[in-house]
This record gives sequence, structure tokens and C-alpha cells, in this order.
Amino acid sequence: MAGWNELNEIIKGRKYTVERVKLTDSDIAIEGNFELPPLAGLTYEDQVFVAAFVKNHGSIKKMEEVFGVSYPTIKNRLNRIGEVLTFVDIEPEVEKDNVLDKLAAGELSVEEALERLK
Repeated sequence: MAGWNELNEIIKGRKYTVERVKLTDSDIAIEGNFELPPLAGLTYEDQVFVAAFVKNHGSIKKMEEVFGVSYPTIKNRLNRIGEVLTFVDIEPEVEKDNVLDKLAAGELSVEEALERLK
């Protein structure tokens, strides 16, 4: 049975779907058209990198030690992976000072300010 590394080598970044899933401890198999989660679309090496990043609680300093590379190298790789993982929609944070300034100037009601600060 081929592993993820071999599968990624065959796919080479192209889109794919899975049509059959079989439970390894039984004869149960499900056939259909299954789309895998976005993380599965990363290369094997990037999946290992993401797993290491999570395991190290997002510490770039620790990632430098684990992979033996510099801070900019870790940041560049994280940025590249982040561009691929577009399923996460990160909205800009509401600037609290700006909301409070608008509240003080009477541009926002207390209710509106509270809603924006949630």
C-alpha cells in the first residue's frame, strides 16, 4: 500500500477526489466522491511541517531548532502554506482604540461599540 508521500509524488499538486474508503479493521467500504480536507492537499513535507508547528505550540524559535533553519525561512514557509490554505478566512481585528474613539465622538452608540468589540 502506498503512503501519503508516494501519493503526493504521483499527484504533484493536482486536484483529486477519493472515490472509495475502506475501514482497515473490517470489510466495510464506502464508495462515492469524497473531497478531502484542505490540509490533505498539502505536500507530505508541508503536512509534517504543519504538524511540527502545532506540536511546538506555534513557536518559531522551536521550529528553527527542529528544522535547523533561520527565522525568515520558517516565516516564508508559513506564508507559502498559508496562501495554499485559503479555507481559513481571517478577518482583520477590530481596533479597540478606534471603536472607543468613535464611541467618544458620538459616531457609535454603546450597543454598536459593544457589537464591534465582540
